[in-house]
Amino acid sequence: MKEVPKLPIIDLSSPDLLSTANSLRQACIEYGFFYVVNHGVEEELTGKVFEESNKFFSLPLEDKMKLFRKEDRGYTPLFWRDTPSLLCSQSDSKEIFYVGPLEDISMVREPQHKWPSQEILPSWRATMESFYKKVFSVGKRLLSLIALALDLNEDYFEKARKLDRPTAFLRLLRYPGRFGDSGEEIYGASAHSDYGMITLLVSNGVRGLQVCRDKSKEARVWEDVVHINGAFIVNIGDMMERWTNCLFRSTLHRVMLSGQERYSVAFFLDPNEDYVVQCIESCCSESSPPRFPPIRSGDYLKEHFKLTFGS
Repeated sequence: MKEVPKLPIIDLSSPDLLSTANSLRQACIEYGFFYVVNHGVEEELTGKVFEESNKFFSLPLEDKMKLFRKEDRGYTPLFWRDTPSLLCSQSDSKEIFYVGPLEDISMVREPQHKWPSQEILPSWRATMESFYKKVFSVGKRLLSLIALALDLNEDYFEKARKLDRPTAFLRLLRYPGRFGDSGEEIYGASAHSDYGMITLLVSNGVRGLQVCRDKSKEARVWEDVVHINGAFIVNIGDMMERWTNCLFRSTLHRVMLSGQERYSVAFFLDPNEDYVVQCIESCCSESSPPRFPPIRSGDYLKEHFKLTFGS
């Protein structure tokens, strides 16, 4: 039986900001994952998101493919790979729908939003936009706490054009209970770390998420992440690890198929594309100099996507 990690719980309703920030600091250093409770996103709204998500993923494939993904907006089917090989049985077993950014982040291109037809799913768009805005607000509150945890001003991540045109999007996911009887191990999401700053995740409670707290070891130990009703699971991404000079941990995680259909929603929050990410002053010293050169946020993310998916 796999170990169950005792991830820290961060309570956003606590009036003691410094104590909360210290707890968050410890969580980011030791785990890279933590729960967030009392965040202000109503369970009724979250339930509605899963209801609408289920309705969309239950549509015939030909209807869903009319909204095929472009510019991180739209649908990708089971086993899709962003490579010329297209459908591939060796890819992950999940369906995805991308929402956002709600405001186009580029000054050049036109928005490329893709929404299901209101005739088929009349409440879908309004539900997702409402949820997006609520979780975005939670993400900004978390970044304020992260700033305090790094001995910075509370508004560090909001000032100096870090988040006035952020790269932020929702990823709706459906994992089938099982796929085939070949005996081959098929992942809902194979082992990976997230590329950006922070990710906020909520699921329908079906198990499957696992973390590996020490990615440097050859023999990886995977631990189940238990579901807490009403809580978001938050994890640190590679960009934040780089930004903090590896003080905060970007942890490997994966999703295993469990025999039950699993739905989840991930919210990825990254800074402006043109913001230059360089080592935070409180995270370096003479004995611990910066490990990485400065890089534009947008270039960093594009580089990671290219390494993962190819051109």
